[in-house]
Amino acid sequence: MVFIRDTELSLRAAVYLVNTLPGFDGEDTLQTPADLDRYLAVNPYTGTIRRDEAEVAAIRAIRPRLRQLWEVDREGAVPLVNEMLRDGHALPRLVIHDGFDWHIHATSDDAPLATRILVEAAMAFVDVIRADEYDRVRVCSADDCESVYIDYSRNGSKRYCDTGNCGNRMNVIAYRERKAQESA
Repeated sequence: MVFIRDTELSLRAAVYLVNTLPGFDGEDTLQTPADLDRYLAVNPYTGTIRRDEAEVAAIRAIRPRLRQLWEVDREGAVPLVNEMLRDGHALPRLVIHDGFDWHIHATSDDAPLATRILVEAAMAFVDVIRADEYDRVRVCSADDCESVYIDYSRNGSKRYCDTGNCGNRMNVIAYRERKAQESA
């Protein structure tokens, strides 16, 4: 395991949220409270959740800030993470609940969901930075995909995201190119 469980869960939630942004690989998939419900079904959060249009808009607004974490290196991530923590008025504390062992929450349970998501993602990136594992923060290598991911593989060799069929698609393209060159 590269990261502890709560860090990995927060990183997965950040990846999922960033990949709802529109891009080469698809449309915006976080537009309605129903879309938010789908996100929360995969990435549960405790505390106050309103599930209304205003909450969806606030969460949509943090996605570009999170996406920036995939556009910088380790040193470039530090000021972004610090700003997220500062803006969220982060005050870390240990908690235990819902079958999860002791872990850190850095906002109050009644803070807006967008703030809690942003701060939890920032706290997870603190662990990535401190562990000197920022090279695992990646954008898909497929020619037509901009989805993001965190490489959890043991040897750090993952090249493609999990949002589409990018790895298989790129392997098929490479195979066809090899076959075309062999028959030429």
